[in-house]
Amino acid sequence: MTTAPSTRDRGPFDVWAPRPSSIRLVVTTGEHDEVVPMTRGTDGWWTPTGTPPDVAAYPEGVDYGYLVDDDTTPRPDPRSRRQPAGVHGLSRTFDPGAFTWNDGAWTGRQLAGSVIYELHLGTFTPEGTLDAALDRLDHLKSIGVDLVELLPVNAFNGTHNWGYDGVDWFAVSETYGGPAAYQRFVDACHAAGLGVVQDVVYNHLGPSGNYLPLFAPYLKSGRNTWGDLVNLDGEDAGEVRRFVLDNVRMWFEDFHVDGLRLDAVHALHDESPTHVLEEMAIETAAWSSYVGRPLSLIAESDLNDPVMFTPREAGGYGLTAQWSDDFHHAVHVALSGETAGYYADFEPLAALQKVLTHGFFHDGTYSSFRERDHGVAIDTATVATSRLVVCSQNHDQIGNRAVGDRLTDHLDDDQLATAALLTLGTGFTPMLFQGEEWAASTPFQFFTSHPEPELGKATAEGRIAEFEKMGWDPAVVPDPQDPETFTRSKLDWSEPEGGRHAVLLEVYRQLAALRATYPDLTDPSFGATTCEVDERTRLVRIGRGRLRFVLVLGTEAATVPVPEGYGVVFATPGGYDEGSGTVGATVVVPAHGAVVLAPV
Repeated sequence: MTTAPSTRDRGPFDVWAPRPSSIRLVVTTGEHDEVVPMTRGTDGWWTPTGTPPDVAAYPEGVDYGYLVDDDTTPRPDPRSRRQPAGVHGLSRTFDPGAFTWNDGAWTGRQLAGSVIYELHLGTFTPEGTLDAALDRLDHLKSIGVDLVELLPVNAFNGTHNWGYDGVDWFAVSETYGGPAAYQRFVDACHAAGLGVVQDVVYNHLGPSGNYLPLFAPYLKSGRNTWGDLVNLDGEDAGEVRRFVLDNVRMWFEDFHVDGLRLDAVHALHDESPTHVLEEMAIETAAWSSYVGRPLSLIAESDLNDPVMFTPREAGGYGLTAQWSDDFHHAVHVALSGETAGYYADFEPLAALQKVLTHGFFHDGTYSSFRERDHGVAIDTATVATSRLVVCSQNHDQIGNRAVGDRLTDHLDDDQLATAALLTLGTGFTPMLFQGEEWAASTPFQFFTSHPEPELGKATAEGRIAEFEKMGWDPAVVPDPQDPETFTRSKLDWSEPEGGRHAVLLEVYRQLAALRATYPDLTDPSFGATTCEVDERTRLVRIGRGRLRFVLVLGTEAATVPVPEGYGVVFATPGGYDEGSGTVGATVVVPAHGAVVLAPV
């Protein structure tokens, strides 16, 4: 399969449409409507036959669409840059070069050593917009965040959802402010010293407003969990692959983002000689060299296969990193004791030990949830721990629970602080989820706003079916279509001002200071971590270079010896007591608590 050459220099109204026998361009400038005939080239691309309006003369944009064959309703451009009237309406031109960037001195953020903060724009602030999110950048910096990761922002049908039902990959949702607001957001983040990672979805399209099949074979037979397969290796797949790769380039070139999080790459069915992920890595590396700053590609992969981040010269795809669900599962079970569904294999503390020292828990071992062997081992002698993005909470692990409940609802302050310590201090690339830093009491539930009643009903029924294997009560699952499900998921920014919220926020700020003080916490070598666990007492001892972590995950306090020349530099909110004997020789760590010891 040969990927088509870049199409970014084609005319603003050119469209790839090998399927129709005729295409007519409908253009409205606000002064008059015009229907312009189009001519098909041998490559399946159509160009206007007449002279369409000069888009440069209309800085606010020109609305347009395409009449496909005998259709009397104009359809939006597959590469639409704006959909101000929704995904079923006309497209609008957008000139990304009109924005004046102020980030010429921005040198970027490499993934290794960085802290990522994942947020959903619609629930991050009361207003739910890109401009409103800018008011919270100082807060993010105070907890040591380096990269802000946005859940998908491309255009979708309705007023709110998680973003994974997008159908116009090149258009930033007007709900959040549109593409100009996105440019302002990235520019302001860079001015504040923060990079931006954008979550993108290339494995499927949403169920409403997807007109791509009218134009060309963007999809192929077969389905994954979320929809029809994207045609990456079938007939005319070369142009579809270019469609994907041009979208990757758009985020880097037009919006100056610093990285992309690639949704569920295991659902990208591609049997081409060169996988589309590898092509993404090739073109991203080329653009990174051109702009002179690091650009990251982070895979969400269920495969537990280091091929994702193995360099291309060693036979891998050459991505920067991948999410590690195993880390999340091991930490979640160790602290909460929950063992239903996919958590079952992580019940012993040995699972946490293996994850901390080997990266994957399932690395060829039997997965009881999948009912088969799963995963491939990481070569810990050559792979950096920073290749794995880890978290104790994220949008999936909260939002895909029956009621969208956070760890906050199940753990005490010491346990929440221990989860933060494991995430931020064990050498992987840590990711925080909005509000976890202050133990937010608001849930993050699954919400949709499908205008089609039948689609809303099907979505609600599908959610209930998903929970059967996890053993959750379907009766408590909130209706995704109920507007209150969305509203109750919005963060309450008054919470950090007091109570346990202020206590936990201070913990995250302390950990940020520790990361800035002790390079041991960000050492990216697997060899820098040692871990011993006692299944009976549930005592966990972790070495991170010169530092020593002691975690008491059981119900009894533990007396911990302090090496000569060491002292406590961090303790969970429950604190610690000096033990008997030589002052400073031992400390007593309460049940659920943890301490970090360092040379003093």
